[in-house]
Amino acid sequence: MRRFLDRLYLASGAVGAAFIAFICIVMIAQSILREFGVRTGAANDVVAWSCAAASFFAMAHAFKHGDFVRVTLLLEKMSPPVRRVMEIICLAIAALSVGYLAFWANKFTYDSWRFHEVAQGLLPIPIWIPQASFALGSILLLVAVVDELVIVIRGATPTYVAAVEERHAKGDFSSDV
Repeated sequence: MRRFLDRLYLASGAVGAAFIAFICIVMIAQSILREFGVRTGAANDVVAWSCAAASFFAMAHAFKHGDFVRVTLLLEKMSPPVRRVMEIICLAIAALSVGYLAFWANKFTYDSWRFHEVAQGLLPIPIWIPQASFALGSILLLVAVVDELVIVIRGATPTYVAAVEERHAKGDFSSDV
C-alpha cells in the first residue's frame, strides 16, 4: 500500500507539473499567434483552468514532501510526546477540513455534470471537465492528509517532517526562505 500511495503522490505532482508546462506552451503560443493576427481569446479560459488543475494536482505531492507552508515555531519548542499529540490534532483538523472541501468540490462538479452546465467563456465546454481537476485534486489531498494522520498515530515521524529534515541534513534550506 505504501508503494502505491507514494507513486500516486508522485504521479499527482507530475500531472501538476505537466499542467504548468502546458500553461507555458499555451501562453507562448498565444503571444506568437497574436503577432500574426490570430484571435486567441479562449486561451485565457484554458490557462485559468490549467492553473487550477496545476494547483490541485500538485497539493498532495507538495504536502507529503514538506513543501506546504507550516508554522512550526510552537511545535519545535515542544517535547517529542507533546509534539506528536499536537501533530495528531493538527492532522485530524486538516483531515476534517480537507474532507469537507473534497465533499463539496465533488458535489459541485457532479452538479455541473448533472445540469449540463457549460463554461461561460469563449470556449463552451462542459464545465465539469475543468472542475474535475479540483474535485480529484481535493480527494488526493485528503488521502495524503489521512495517510499522514495514520503514520503519526502509529508513532512514526511525519513524512513531511522527515523530508524537510533530510533536505536540511544535505544543507538545503531553500524551502525555508
